[in-house]
Amino acid sequence: MTDGQSRDLDGPVGPWQGALPLAASGIAVVCFTAALALAWMSVGTLLLIFAGVLLGVFLDGLTRGLGRVLPLPRGVRLTIASLAVAVAAIGFGTYGGATIVQQGRDLGTTIKDQAGTVSSWLSERGIDVPSLAPQGGGKDGSTDASQREGGLGGLANGLLKGSSSIVSDAGSVLGPAAAVILGLFDALGNLLVIAFLGLAFAADPEAYRDGVLRFVPPQKRRRAAKVLDGAGETLRHWLFGQLIIMAVIFVCTWAGLAFLGIGGALILGLQAGLLAFVPTVGPLVAGLVIILAALASGLKAVIGSIGVYLAVQCLESYGLTPFIQKRALDIPPATIFAGQLILGVIFGLWGIALALPLMAVIKVLLEQLYVEDTLHEQPSS
Repeated sequence: MTDGQSRDLDGPVGPWQGALPLAASGIAVVCFTAALALAWMSVGTLLLIFAGVLLGVFLDGLTRGLGRVLPLPRGVRLTIASLAVAVAAIGFGTYGGATIVQQGRDLGTTIKDQAGTVSSWLSERGIDVPSLAPQGGGKDGSTDASQREGGLGGLANGLLKGSSSIVSDAGSVLGPAAAVILGLFDALGNLLVIAFLGLAFAADPEAYRDGVLRFVPPQKRRRAAKVLDGAGETLRHWLFGQLIIMAVIFVCTWAGLAFLGIGGALILGLQAGLLAFVPTVGPLVAGLVIILAALASGLKAVIGSIGVYLAVQCLESYGLTPFIQKRALDIPPATIFAGQLILGVIFGLWGIALALPLMAVIKVLLEQLYVEDTLHEQPSS
């Protein structure tokens, strides 16, 4: 080995020339790992913020639409749009709230009874299924207090699972009645947070867009702005299209079940429309609830309700979604279902509920940042 070769081996090996770049690289890896861990621990809050962004996109879209009709300042148009949404929600709750509550109470009892009947029928034929009836919680066979409260107590307990330890401890100390109240306050607090974030984002979306772009190197800002604008446009088209689909499903299901004379048609149509926000899983749950509710009205009602459900699903799958959502989100159903499974495992119920808008954003990022910029190809249309 020559002296020159010995001197080459004594020098640093690889692209790192000295200890400072290597230390900076290690610090960057640690910071990135810490950021991922922080995001994992605060995923509920991040998805709550994303829900606020969706509301902001919706209000911004309404404001833009009003601008084509009313040549008014943006602040005035946003106020009109926000008041219209609030009045519609309050009006629906005022005039339909009593009916919904009564039908919901009756429907809950009906579904519970029919689910018990189905469980017994399956058990008689050797198919073991979990019992839906309340079980004794203590050693003396007494029923658990939260189960004695019925469906509202179970709802509150479900809400409290994702809350802070203070709220959960307070619910366990003060009893089931306090758990219900605290659960309702927790849900109301989430709604208020979403409403505030939505209004804040819709009031000045350019400020938040420019704030994000400031973290991008100057030479990349034009491309980053195009990506953000594309994601916002995709979310806007998807959201308005999804709201139209949900409204059509609500009206058609309500009208069909009311025509068949099935009790609770309004609440069944409402839950079918709301669950349409969650693809694949939501319609299946809505159909199961409809069939269980129709069991109380006889075999003809069950067959009719299945027909209504299948007709509405065919209208949604082969008519509304391909026509309305083709521009916004063209993802195969199997990919959507796989994405729901992954996001549900990682993020829980929030991940399932927000799977489709999250996948819409991910699709835009992959198409523009990976397919176009890295592979230098055009995404398939």
